[in-house]
Amino acid sequence: MDLQGKVAIVTGGASGLGQATVEAYVAKGAKVAIFDMNEERGNALVEQLGADNAAFFNVNVADEASAQAAVAGVVEKFGAVHICNNFAGIASAAKTLGKDGPFPMGEFTKVINVNLIGTFNVSRLAAEQMAKNEPVNDDGSRGVIINTASIAAFEGQMGQLAYSASKGGVVGMTLPMARDLAAFGIRVNTIAPGLIHTPLFEALPEKAYAALCEAPLYPKRLGRPEEIAKVAVSLVENDYINGEVVRVDAGIRMQPR
Repeated sequence: MDLQGKVAIVTGGASGLGQATVEAYVAKGAKVAIFDMNEERGNALVEQLGADNAAFFNVNVADEASAQAAVAGVVEKFGAVHICNNFAGIASAAKTLGKDGPFPMGEFTKVINVNLIGTFNVSRLAAEQMAKNEPVNDDGSRGVIINTASIAAFEGQMGQLAYSASKGGVVGMTLPMARDLAAFGIRVNTIAPGLIHTPLFEALPEKAYAALCEAPLYPKRLGRPEEIAKVAVSLVENDYINGEVVRVDAGIRMQPR
């Protein structure tokens, strides 16, 4: 699918991997709806990119009514939805059983609600709009959904239980969702990033950061958000990639801790 003139939803689009993807899509000629809860950053990004190219929607992805209203707003402003990238997510640090007792149930539920249920919620609503599109190429393509997992879905470390479970669920949705939506001309893929340099890492002590940079096989550094954005662009543009989970991790395999 050619990005020129298409309309994309990017959840978590006000910072990090989402922001990099928003910028990459606009550079390719797409219109982008930024779904996020950080109004300050979201509106600043719209100002940077121009109101004709981007729009901000304050969205709680795990809330059905919030997502429904936002998707309707995208259609009202830009006329359609062709692409949906789900980056919105939260992390957690708790063991199944630790010194303070069992994993707090409310914390586990919150992570699953945002990372897994939120991804599904926005995907299904975006797919509903994509199915209304006229085909944009000879393959009958109407839409592309790109969800975000993590290498933690495969090699979750101690204390990553909820996060790993939520991202494992995203991986597990990939193929059945692609199968469900194939008849509508909608492709579904998932990106599983490794250690990517986002603002979270800037607070780490220098020694801890250096140790993380030694973990990948090659290159020996953290990934850059724009490298994830390049993969997202490729997954939109290559119509023969469907039902896949793509690791972008420089060959890292996470250890237990």
